[in-house]
Parts: sequence; structure tokens; C-alpha cells
Amino acid sequence: MSLTPEDVRKIAHLARLNVSDADIAQNVPQLSGILEFIAQLEKADTASIEPLAHPLDISQRMRPDVVTEKDQREKFQRIAPQVEAGLYLVPKVIE
Repeated sequence: MSLTPEDVRKIAHLARLNVSDADIAQNVPQLSGILEFIAQLEKADTASIEPLAHPLDISQRMRPDVVTEKDQREKFQRIAPQVEAGLYLVPKVIE
């Protein structure tokens, strides 16, 4: 699949990117190459391949779930601008 400069302009607009004409001319062959590589990968037969969560068959090391820091809530709330009933009060940001 080959992209045109107009395709790259449209993609840049959708991504809210300000891309100059010189950058568009440079990016057209690079982006087209990426899409051609993806098309090549899509041709690979993966029907007999089992999906993996991780390429290596290892388990994650676990640590004990214990508290390692002392409670400093009162100290932090003393310097907070507004606190009520143990909660931090912040300005409303969503109407």
C-alpha cells in the first residue's frame, strides 16, 4: 500500500499534528514502507501458532504483601490546602 502526500496530511490532521510540506515529503516513503511491511507480515500463516502472553515460559516473581512505609497521612494533610473528614478537597474540574 502506497500513501500519497494528501493521505499523510489527513493522518497528521486527525492526529492534530502540524507537519510541514518538507516533512510530509520525507514521511511519505517511510510510512508507505511501514504499511508494506505490515502487509507482508499479514501474509504469514499463523493458524497453528498459539497466542502467548509472553515469549518466554517463566513465572513472575512475587514478593510478600506487607506494609513497608509508616503512615504519614496526618503529616501530609497538615500541609494540604483543604482537607475534610480525612479527604483532600480539590477544585471541581469536570462539570
